[in-house]
Amino acid sequence: MRRTCLLAVLSTALLIPLILVAQGPQSATGEIELQLGDLLAGEARFREAVDSYRRAVAGAGEDGALRRRAQAGLVLALLRTGDFASARTEAQQLVAADGGNARALALFADTLWASGLFEEAEVAYEDALKADAGEARAHHGRARMLTARSRLGDALVEAQEAQRLAPREAEYHHDAGVIYERQHRFEEAAAAFGNYVNLLPNKDRSDKAAWTRAEVRFLDAFKGRAAVEFVGDQTTWKVPIRIEKEKVLVAVKVNGGASEFVLDTGAEQIVVSREVARRRGILPITYMQSAGVGDIGLRGLQVGRLDALEVGGMKVRNVPCLIKNPPLNDLPSREAESFSPLALGLSMRVDYARRQLVMWRSLPDARYATELPLRLYRLATVRGIVNGKPATFVVDTGGEVISISQSTAGQLSIPGTQRRIPLKVYGTSGWDKDAFLLPNVDLEFNSIRFSKIPVVVLNLNAPSALLGFQLGGIVGHKFLSRYTVTIDLNRSVVGLDTN
Repeated sequence: MRRTCLLAVLSTALLIPLILVAQGPQSATGEIELQLGDLLAGEARFREAVDSYRRAVAGAGEDGALRRRAQAGLVLALLRTGDFASARTEAQQLVAADGGNARALALFADTLWASGLFEEAEVAYEDALKADAGEARAHHGRARMLTARSRLGDALVEAQEAQRLAPREAEYHHDAGVIYERQHRFEEAAAAFGNYVNLLPNKDRSDKAAWTRAEVRFLDAFKGRAAVEFVGDQTTWKVPIRIEKEKVLVAVKVNGGASEFVLDTGAEQIVVSREVARRRGILPITYMQSAGVGDIGLRGLQVGRLDALEVGGMKVRNVPCLIKNPPLNDLPSREAESFSPLALGLSMRVDYARRQLVMWRSLPDARYATELPLRLYRLATVRGIVNGKPATFVVDTGGEVISISQSTAGQLSIPGTQRRIPLKVYGTSGWDKDAFLLPNVDLEFNSIRFSKIPVVVLNLNAPSALLGFQLGGIVGHKFLSRYTVTIDLNRSVVGLDTN
């Protein structure tokens, strides 16, 4: 209550000089709007801050420094609201006006990351560091890029440097938490996420803070246990698979009980149904936010800990898992259990022809007929080209078709007369009632090209918002099953060899 009242007082105070300078220099009005935008952003009222920053840019007049400060605030506020396209447009203008400024370059790189243009973002972050090696936001960006390449030790060095340069910037502490969690260092991850929450604006009422506190409670539940602890010295495992209705199925034991799981690289964690959790004594610890295809979008699910996970000869203790509770209703089939070796930090190969899954803790150096650069930031993604435009695709062994997002479809030059065929599609967040089939799409993945094919268009706004970058589409079974697919974390590539 106290912070709300303070904002009201300050906002009122700011209105007085705004009226007084209405007939004065235009830049004075811009300065006041900039201060109001900063105040609103500090209270996590980013949508309102966007309007103030836009007025500050418009009111800057000939004051270039004021315009750049306002535009920088506008870029960050737009990123916070999930308007990645507008943020990128504003950042491009900022760089055009002051291209040698490290802060402007780093902000532009942030918008490229948010657009899923990881290669371009990496170049822009490096340009920012060349301009100023002490630019904290560029070190933060480099940390994310290295995390996505699974170079976690190097990523942590960059995240810690960003924290040293800007210790009050919340998201830099979140970077460290993500890296520690990938390294299965849950105690350090919980501490980093705790620092992040404490630095958030409006932390007592923010949804973001509430969900992060839940994650901290989950990580704290592993105290005294080694998270994702492999039993024995074996480093390679070969497991038979079977394929049914375009799903790859693998035999899995959780807490001693056998079940069939879908092999699903589109899942960030091991996933069990409410029924399996009850039968196997998997206790929920708290709720965490998830997102997927479907009208529900963002969805709170229970999280728990598997005491024992077995896949073939591989045995792992203390494994995080999602519990599909509350379950969805009105679906044509029950929500399946799913398993992803990537959630355990393993490289993997799916040999569809031989019906075999191979997993490695450290994959020997290998080369593939087609290599796609891999970015693993919560989900495994590769770059595709849709009608000549780059887009980021999730590599989803649990999915069925090739799909693109509504955002990607909106960027294509599609004749108004082209037919869109409505579809009934459901995913992990229910039915996507706006899904449709779009014919005559050209699609490329490196040397692999499809001409004038139909693709499914899905609403991927919720998972994009949760990930912090725009998903361009998903490649599922119909595409992947043509190849032997290797997801190589050592070299950060997806290798495709013809069956």
